[in-house]
Amino acid sequence: MCKRYKFLISYDGTNFSGWQIQPNAPTIQQTIEKALQTILKKRTPIYGSGRTDAGVHAHAQTAHIDADIPNLAQFHRSLNGILPPTIRILTITPTEPTFHSRFSARRKIYHYHLHLDPILSPFKRGYTLHIRHPFNQTLLQQALPHLTGTHDFAAFTNKSETQKNTTRTIYRIEAVPETNGLRLEFEGGGFLYKMVRNITGTLLDVAAEKLPPSAIPQILATRDRRKASRAAAPHALFLASVHY
Repeated sequence: MCKRYKFLISYDGTNFSGWQIQPNAPTIQQTIEKALQTILKKRTPIYGSGRTDAGVHAHAQTAHIDADIPNLAQFHRSLNGILPPTIRILTITPTEPTFHSRFSARRKIYHYHLHLDPILSPFKRGYTLHIRHPFNQTLLQQALPHLTGTHDFAAFTNKSETQKNTTRTIYRIEAVPETNGLRLEFEGGGFLYKMVRNITGTLLDVAAEKLPPSAIPQILATRDRRKASRAAAPHALFLASVHY
């Protein structure tokens, strides 16, 4: 009997062109669907909570499938056995047929890792952004309140035909101390294409004293992507969790 199953997925996005299937490029969704077809002997789409860009990682991406799975534990083991070690299915649980990984989501949390020490460990270089210039944390903190709340974030998203409404709500942005650096935590009801990376790039220019914190409301008001800074590199960004 076909049932709906909720997946919790962790992946290293370094060698993938993001979550969503696209022609002539390896993606997380495509890789998982190929493994599902091997086990279930038929094409089984998997639907994620949202896209992650090329090179972006996930601690806990949520997804769902509809399938007939007689032995869930054996299926779980087989799936992880087929998938590359850069993708791991953490949990698979039966869920209500009305659950949808994307449309049922209420909040998403992203983490962006910054390394502020002069020396970066070679074992962290694929997962944190090394900041080599002076970094003014006071200015960074002053900029954060300008971005929380409900705003039109058109200036902080790259163009996409699917994005008709560019208004989103960010509930919090926090700069959390980490060993030799900071973790920027973004919690919102949803994020536009490249929105977190574009905001992070602008915040980095504030911390580098290239922009004053007061420039943030002005950039928002323009609705012009060209007024914000370039996107921060993808390798330091993680989808941390999705809340329903």
